[in-house]
Formats: sequence, structure tokens, C-alpha cells
Amino acid sequence: MRRSTAAAVGTLTGAALIVGVRLSVSAPVVTAAPAAVDLDGSGAGGDPSPSKSASKKKEPTKKPTSAATSDAGAAGGGSGPADGTFKGKGVTNPYGTVQVSIKIEGGKITAVGATYPLTGESATINPAAIPKLKQETLTKQSAEIDAVSGATFTSKSYVESLQAALDAAGA
Repeated sequence: MRRSTAAAVGTLTGAALIVGVRLSVSAPVVTAAPAAVDLDGSGAGGDPSPSKSASKKKEPTKKPTSAATSDAGAAGGGSGPADGTFKGKGVTNPYGTVQVSIKIEGGKITAVGATYPLTGESATINPAAIPKLKQETLTKQSAEIDAVSGATFTSKSYVESLQAALDAAGA
């Protein structure tokens, strides 16, 4: 009798634990990619929606100023990158798409923005890797930057998109 009572109590306890665990499991939280960075300061960053960006392919924004053109002429060739804000192509890897935007002033990269996936494993990898890649871009002023350990796909996608933005700038 005692054994059957203990078995019944054990079975009911186990069933209660299983049901409790199943009820406490919730769907994973899906986080959207960070909003596009307004590098040119136009204030038009607003609410970027996929339908807007998918429906119109925005060409690189070139905003040469009279000071920039006179500086380029004074430099003796003006073969450096054009001033303005340039967006690289979106590069897709197994975890999502990375797209880099750069702002160039006086022939130097002054700001870098990037959109990247924040779902699944990317939610823990990308927020740490992208700032390192941005900082190295500003330091080296080129796409010849080192990959971030543990973020190989993100690093490769970032570099490819960055190179496309630099190509658009004429660098």
C-alpha cells in the first residue's frame, strides 16, 4: 500500500512539473534590426519600414560643398573619395543581412552606421561585434579591417558592404 501511494504521489508530482514547465515556456522575443542611422543629418531617418527601402533603391547621396570642391582642387588632383553619405549594398549571410552606411567629409570617413540582424544567435553576437567593426573602420579609414572573433559571417558581410559604400564614394 505504501509503495502504491508513493508511486501515485511521484507520478502526480512529475506530471505537475512537466505541465508547469510547458506553461512557463514562451515564444522567443523577436527584435528588429536597429533603425537606419541618419549620417547626413537631414533628419529624414524617421521610421524606416521594409516596404519603403525595398520599393526604392536609394543611390548614394553626394553633397559636395563649394569648400570641398575647392579643397579637392587645392590638393592637386581631387582623386580622393567624394564628400557625402554613401550606403553599401546589403550583404546576406546565413544569419541575416548587414548593410553599412558611411559619411565622408574632407576625404575621411567621419561616421559609420550599420543595420544588422538581431534575432537568434545574432542577438548576442552582433551588438558586440558591430561597434568594434565601426571603430576599426574609423581608425583604418578603409575596408581592410580585421574580423571580430566569433562573428565571422557578420565581419565578412560588414567588410563587403563597407567596400561597396567606399566604391560608391570613389575611394
